[in-house]
Amino acid sequence: MTSLAHQLKRLALPQNDSNLLSRRVVASVLFDPKDAASMDRSTFYALGCTGLEELMGIDPAFSEFQETLFSQASLDLERSVQSKEVNKKLDKSISLFLTRLSPYFLLKPALKCIEWLIHRFHIQLYNQDSLIACVLPYHETKVFVRVIQLLKIEDPTHKWHWLHGLQKPGVPLARGTLLTHCYKDLGFMDFICSMITDSVKVKKPRLGSVQLRVIFSFYASTIVSALDAVEKITNSIIAKLLPFVQLGLKSNLLDYMAATYMIVCQMAVKVVMEAQLVDSLTVQLCKSLRRMPRLSREGLSCIVILLQNQKEGIVGPKAFGYMCAIPTLVSTLQSIATVHDISPLLRYLLPHLIHFVMTQDGWFLSELCINLQWHLFSEDICTNIYSSTIVALCRLLLEEYVSCSIELPSHRISALNKRIQSTVRQFESRYPGALDVALENHVKKVSSDHEKTVLHQFISLTMSCGKYQILPDSDTSLMLSLNHPLPSVRNMAVDYLKEILTSEHVCIFCIPITIFHLALSGLAFLRCSVLKEAVRVLDDPCIFEGNPDLKAQISWEILPFLVLTNAAPKCVELQMASCVAETTLLSQHPLTHGWAKGKHSCCFTVHLNEPTTLFKFLSLLWGYNSNLGDQLDCRVSAILQTQALYVGKALLCNQPIKTLNVLASGSSPVVPSLLVCLCSGVCEVRRAAIAVLHSLSGVVSSPYYLLVENLLKSSEEIIADPSYLSQALSKMYEEALLLKDKKKKLASIEQLLQCVQLPCCPSYTCKTLLRALQDVHGEPILAILLPAVERLLEQCAPDSCTFLPDEAHLLQLLLSKFNEASAPLLVKDPRCLEVFIRALGTSAKPYPSMPGFQIIALEQITKPFFTALGDEKIQQKIISVLFDLLVGNKNPACAQAINGVFKAIAVDAELVANELMPVDKQKVTATVQQTRRSKMQTSLFSRKTQESSGAVPEENVVSWPRVTLILELLQHKKKLRRAQCLVPALFNLLSRCLEPAAAEQENLEYTKQLILSCLLNVCQKLSPDGGPISKDVLEEDKFNVELVVQCVRMSDMPQTHHHALLLLGALAGIFPEKVLHNIMPIFTFMGSNIMRLDDTYSFQVINKTVQAVIPALIKANEGGSAQSEGHMETVGSHIVHVFVDALPHVPEHRRLPILSQLMNTLGPSRFLWVLMLLLFKQHVTQTSVSASGAEKEAVVERDQDFWTSVCCEFEVKEQLTSIIRILQYLMTLPQDKEEGKNFSDVIFNMEANSGKDLRHFKFLSVSFMAQLLASDRFVGKVADCEDLTESTLQTLHLLEEVLRYIHAVARCVEDNADKPTAKFWRALLSKSYDILDKVNALLPMDSFIMVMRGLMGNQLASVRRKAMELLNNKLQQRTQWITVLLDLIGVLLNIVGRSHGQVMAQEEEELAINRQTALYSLKLLCRNFGSGHQEPFVPVLKKAVELVADKDEEKNVMGSALLCVAEVTSTLKALAIPQLHSLMPAVLDTLKERKDLLNNEIYLLSAVTALQRVSETLPHFISPYLEDTISQVSITKRLTSCPQLSVRLSSLSTTLATKVPPRVLIPTITKCHCTMVDVQQNRLGPLMIILKEHIIHMEKDQLNNHQSELTSFFLSALDFRAQHCQGDLNKIGEIEGYVIDCLLVMVMKLSEVTFRPLFFKRHLLVRSDKPLNHINRGVIYDFSAISITIILKLLLLLIVAFGLMLHAMLIFPVIVVSNKCVFMCVKLENMLGGDEIYKTHITKHLVPCIAQFAVALGDDSQWKVLNYQILLKTRHSSPKVRFSALVMLLELASKLRENYMVLLPETIPFLAELMEGKNITNFNTLQQLKKKCLSRVIFAY
Repeated sequence: MTSLAHQLKRLALPQNDSNLLSRRVVASVLFDPKDAASMDRSTFYALGCTGLEELMGIDPAFSEFQETLFSQASLDLERSVQSKEVNKKLDKSISLFLTRLSPYFLLKPALKCIEWLIHRFHIQLYNQDSLIACVLPYHETKVFVRVIQLLKIEDPTHKWHWLHGLQKPGVPLARGTLLTHCYKDLGFMDFICSMITDSVKVKKPRLGSVQLRVIFSFYASTIVSALDAVEKITNSIIAKLLPFVQLGLKSNLLDYMAATYMIVCQMAVKVVMEAQLVDSLTVQLCKSLRRMPRLSREGLSCIVILLQNQKEGIVGPKAFGYMCAIPTLVSTLQSIATVHDISPLLRYLLPHLIHFVMTQDGWFLSELCINLQWHLFSEDICTNIYSSTIVALCRLLLEEYVSCSIELPSHRISALNKRIQSTVRQFESRYPGALDVALENHVKKVSSDHEKTVLHQFISLTMSCGKYQILPDSDTSLMLSLNHPLPSVRNMAVDYLKEILTSEHVCIFCIPITIFHLALSGLAFLRCSVLKEAVRVLDDPCIFEGNPDLKAQISWEILPFLVLTNAAPKCVELQMASCVAETTLLSQHPLTHGWAKGKHSCCFTVHLNEPTTLFKFLSLLWGYNSNLGDQLDCRVSAILQTQALYVGKALLCNQPIKTLNVLASGSSPVVPSLLVCLCSGVCEVRRAAIAVLHSLSGVVSSPYYLLVENLLKSSEEIIADPSYLSQALSKMYEEALLLKDKKKKLASIEQLLQCVQLPCCPSYTCKTLLRALQDVHGEPILAILLPAVERLLEQCAPDSCTFLPDEAHLLQLLLSKFNEASAPLLVKDPRCLEVFIRALGTSAKPYPSMPGFQIIALEQITKPFFTALGDEKIQQKIISVLFDLLVGNKNPACAQAINGVFKAIAVDAELVANELMPVDKQKVTATVQQTRRSKMQTSLFSRKTQESSGAVPEENVVSWPRVTLILELLQHKKKLRRAQCLVPALFNLLSRCLEPAAAEQENLEYTKQLILSCLLNVCQKLSPDGGPISKDVLEEDKFNVELVVQCVRMSDMPQTHHHALLLLGALAGIFPEKVLHNIMPIFTFMGSNIMRLDDTYSFQVINKTVQAVIPALIKANEGGSAQSEGHMETVGSHIVHVFVDALPHVPEHRRLPILSQLMNTLGPSRFLWVLMLLLFKQHVTQTSVSASGAEKEAVVERDQDFWTSVCCEFEVKEQLTSIIRILQYLMTLPQDKEEGKNFSDVIFNMEANSGKDLRHFKFLSVSFMAQLLASDRFVGKVADCEDLTESTLQTLHLLEEVLRYIHAVARCVEDNADKPTAKFWRALLSKSYDILDKVNALLPMDSFIMVMRGLMGNQLASVRRKAMELLNNKLQQRTQWITVLLDLIGVLLNIVGRSHGQVMAQEEEELAINRQTALYSLKLLCRNFGSGHQEPFVPVLKKAVELVADKDEEKNVMGSALLCVAEVTSTLKALAIPQLHSLMPAVLDTLKERKDLLNNEIYLLSAVTALQRVSETLPHFISPYLEDTISQVSITKRLTSCPQLSVRLSSLSTTLATKVPPRVLIPTITKCHCTMVDVQQNRLGPLMIILKEHIIHMEKDQLNNHQSELTSFFLSALDFRAQHCQGDLNKIGEIEGYVIDCLLVMVMKLSEVTFRPLFFKRHLLVRSDKPLNHINRGVIYDFSAISITIILKLLLLLIVAFGLMLHAMLIFPVIVVSNKCVFMCVKLENMLGGDEIYKTHITKHLVPCIAQFAVALGDDSQWKVLNYQILLKTRHSSPKVRFSALVMLLELASKLRENYMVLLPETIPFLAELMEGKNITNFNTLQQLKKKCLSRVIFAY
């Protein structure tokens, strides 16, 4: 960076910001910058203190800033001039405050505080980092953008420049941009992390992390999302985040730790970390969980994710110890395992557990680990671990045990066995297969006897020790022997098994379940005796006594052995089935009770000997698979189900037709069970069921015949798609409804439904059948199923609700039959309605996984269902029940469901209105039973409540909770028919809300708001466009506007005001007249209350009020009657009056927005003038009265600026219209109070105000209009106006009104001329003229000319003069000219031509002024248009000349005429020549009148100006008047002392000298000189000045041509002293000075040749005259000569020398003859002034002069004298003089060249003498002289 850039950088410091010194724009968050600039510091301070107090109410910690940042002393603190230490302390305090403020940033108090800090401490410049840290969590809000817009971050190198793009568009920061910058700029990531640490430091621990939740959420979401978005997490990112992660894990704040967990998880997912880092993080996570157990689930989940995504085995044992200390470890892991895979954690945890259990005997952790291990294995935690992991754990458990057993002594081994036996058996019960694999693999590795012994000890710890019993003969375990490949080994194992089973110690070797598994596993090769023995053991009551679970498990395990696949009489299956059937277990089981009584060879004949019983059993097997409850604790697999179906098919094929008829009858479960199978998700089950149905297809007598036939036709589709059955049934039902003979086809469906509603039918079967019939709907369907619904609902008693899962699903399906198709049944059958209402009141929810029955019933009330009811009474009952449920129900799901139901259905508003009306007394016409039934049907819960409380509803009592809930439902109700029916009920409720008694009992503000909102919704439904509605729809009388107004006035709640005002706005469009007559109390209330509040909400309420009510009123009154319009005007004026009266109490920064909003709503073209007049009146009657004399001007200026701002908020046409209306209003006002006694008006009341107030009001109004029209903002708006035509027409209209007003005021001036108020009326007229001036400035030129023509023809002289002044102003502006202005020349000439003799004496003065103005206008017109249009101005010149020639003309008029002549003549040029003969004599005569000239300098100046312009324009035509002109100039120049006149005379002299040719001027000057030299000598000076300037501008040829004349003139002029020697010598010297100056100018322009004759003539004249004259002439001659020489010397060195040469040549005999050399000597020796001056004098002046002198002499005799005198000076005592003489010799020799040879002989001795000297300078100079100059001379010599 360059040094300049560094300087600029320093200049760019905050304290050097120019905006800090400017008040035009002030940085602000809450206000517009321009508005903020108009507010003083105290306003911001009050705002900040208010915000701080509100924050202290939220968080008392803010109180510490009350004495620092918000102290009274901060008002005068300017940080830019403070020391570094003070600013550092201040920055620290501000940073602390902003950090604490961040959680509350979006609150209004926080913004107020920030506003103060920005205004006073400029934190947007000095504390940008702290400010951004405060607002960054809210980066997606508009307030954030507003703060960013305050920052100066345009510099690309600025830290926050990346936010610069948000400033101009003002859009929030996109989250993607934030995240991208976060991972790209690690400094910004560090900034975000540091925000958290800073916030944690400043927050008091006792407050917890609730206040910082926003900060933590931002921190977590940003960092986690940034890590997710970055493509690769680098080491730099990890290094940046790790310190903050460690701080978070050590924190005691819950949210901070949770946020850190999320970041650790994201890091673990995105990057593979170093082993040491992972171990460290895991340890810290475990420590944090021990310290913060509330986050155990989150922390353990974080550890799981960390271990899952990092390398396995890198976490050390240290973390295990901390993890075991977590109190809720097991329960938390169990909870997590239900949702997620926790195997990574278990793979780490369990091996360490096993190791510690085995090795840490006696250590306190051992018992803890054992307990933990037991719980881990006993709970459902390890179920999701992969089998390989479980096998590895088993292997580790075994290896650890073996290792410890080998090392430990025997007594410790027994202790170890006792300690771990429960754990091993628990593990074995959970994972028996894994333990078997581990043991099997370990057996292969066993080599030594000791190892075998240890292994046997471990096996003895298991429950299945028998499986691993080592056989004596085979040296291997029983399990392995049974599965050995050699038959001999297997036989040996079987024999051993038989022995241990028949022994008395069987329970010692194994438990029954293990025996059972052994038997099943060896079933393929075990002998029957072994199997029977196994069954006998399992059937022993001692085994399962006291353990019902084990008993049930054994029963279900042996039950499959009853099913036979081989029919051979002596097969093992049949023997096994017989053995199993005879067991005690099956004899006690409900399914197989009594089977053992049969001793038949076939198992089925034992108990199921009847076909109906057999198929009941098969039906049970067919459908039991769909049972969710599993009451029998039995699972029927799909294979068993399929087997049972095919068994049933085989049996059906062998049954007689009679049996088939029974099996296919309606009472048989066969067909329903088969239909259940058709719904199975397994294809083979459906195929088997179809096969069974084929067996029943021929049973014609069956009620299911048609159903079966139809289904068989679609068998392929049913087999392919399990959902097709419901389609087939629905199709069949619909087709049956269309048939004439539909009873037969419907019989099958109805039979199915009859089956469903039977209590004996299993619920799971009913559920599946109804699911298949889910598309079958109708009244008959619901009628059949109604008993089932009743039966199930009766089970839903609140105290004993016992439902099986299938029953719950069944009831859900049954309730779904209440739909559109069955809805008419509720009308026809009261019982059906009663059941449905009971269902609505059933809040039971038996299972969490399914919705409650109440919700299900509510969901059935859809729009089609409700519409299908048809009967309004039934609909009324349903709605009443819904509302009652809403009141009495505390279940949010139910309330939400009711809300959705009510929103969806189409309701007649009358039904809702009935529910809103107060409760009446019950009628006594009905019986007690009917009354109770009615109560039950309409409101079940209301009845229960009333019966329980014993209260009887009182008449006209409003249940406000119920009403409130209904109104809340109505808020979002769209499908509401005849909404107008609600209006009476709503207004009735509103009236009751406003009753004092009701208000005292309950807080009904919220209810009022709901009522008002409902009424607004009704209005919007009835009139979407906001216009009036027909009386047929709603009568006006039903709307009680007074109540709405009363709501606004009586309520203190802003929300109530808001709703009421919105309603009034809507009503204003529908019933404008009614609202219009009731609106004023609203605005009166606003003016006295709301407008005084300085908060945004109140401001919005005011805006909404104005926007809501007024536009609707205006729109409704458009095009109405004149009376309506007039009333609207009056109301509008009253409204504006209210706002104006309240304005002094409104905060200053709110005033302009409030009035702008009011006017925009009312219509500025209609009411802006009213507002302005009321503001004027307020100033006159209040503001100015309270102000003191010194303050009044400032107050007026301030108010006028505000009024201008108000007006300029609107368009030009609206402002012009308002000015017109103001003028019209002012003309209606009386002249004074006496005339206006009977005058009464809304704006200005004469009775309440004095006559002085009236005059002040008028004057202020007119003054402001003039100021407004001249303001920059107004003119700018006019310039930007697009519709010029309309603007012009309005301006013309305004001009017309202004003229009318001026005329009225002018008459008042005349009427009050003799009264004390005369001065006021004249001032008012002057201000009125100002308005006229400003209005004309707005007019286009064509309109302006037209207006001017009319005004200048006005009868009033003052009007004519004002018109001309306006014209002059327009002409002086030099805008784009339009030649149409030339048409005004004639009008102006008419004004000029009005002679003073034509008017009365009193109008003389005014007429003269008008004529002067007209002449000035003509002058301006000529200046602007004369060059292009000369002809029109010839009459102007003639008229002006006439005025000048008239000696009796008034002098001011004549002066203006002379100026006009000057302008016109310079423009017309040659066309003015004909007027010269009249003009020049008149002007010259004017100048001759000395008395008038001296008394009137302006008049004299005008005459001189005219003369100068004529001379300048026509110099060749003024020769006849040139002598007089020069004479008058000479005279006037001597007389005047006026600077302007002197300038003008000098200009005239210059014009004469430069413009008039020499042939004319020189003779005239000679003649003037001859005339003046004797009697007018004081004029000679100006005459010589003219001649001097003339000679300066003469060309050489002209000078040569006139030299003789000039020579004669100068000879005569220079002879003045000789001719007038008796006069005053000083005066003579002065005149001679002028002559000599003039002569010098001429001499300078002469050549040597032309100059000689002049000089010789003068010389001869001097020498030849008389003695006295000779002396006088000699004096002037010598003086002139010396002057010539000096002047020449000063001008140019060479010319000076040349002049001296001439001088010497000509005057040498006179002056220098007597003493030639003294002069030279003196000059060389004169060393005054110092060395430098002496050197300059010699080298620059004397030496060149003497050299030229010598050349001019041309005489060697004179050269010798001169040379000798110079040589003598070479012997001078001074080295400087000697050197100067030498230099002079050098110059003389160079000039004379060869002529110097005659002087050389006498020169050489002197030079030789000099060379002998010691002066080196002289020696060098001599050498130079010798080399350059004397070489040729010496050579020639």
